[in-house]
Amino acid sequence: MLLRERQTPEGLLVSVCDDDCLGETYENGEVSLEVTEEFYGGTEADEADEDAVVDSLTRATVANIVGERAVGVAVEAGIVDEETVLDVGETRHAQLLWMR
Repeated sequence: MLLRERQTPEGLLVSVCDDDCLGETYENGEVSLEVTEEFYGGTEADEADEDAVVDSLTRATVANIVGERAVGVAVEAGIVDEETVLDVGETRHAQLLWMR
């Protein structure tokens, strides 16, 4: 999985995606999800295992998660509720906002 963290004035923004999702666009009716290099990849993104993803998501203020594996890790860790996950085309997408 690709993991990217950005510190913003509002807190830590985390983006996670499955490697094979990068550069893809997924659609479901009027919903379109573009997994761009600019947001999910780039030199600031790291290849991450499940533990690193969970650690990052627990520290995030906001997170965007794309892909079967990445979303599955967040659900298994109890960070994302399965009922809030969106199926967009051939992939899954979840957003996370911690109210602290």
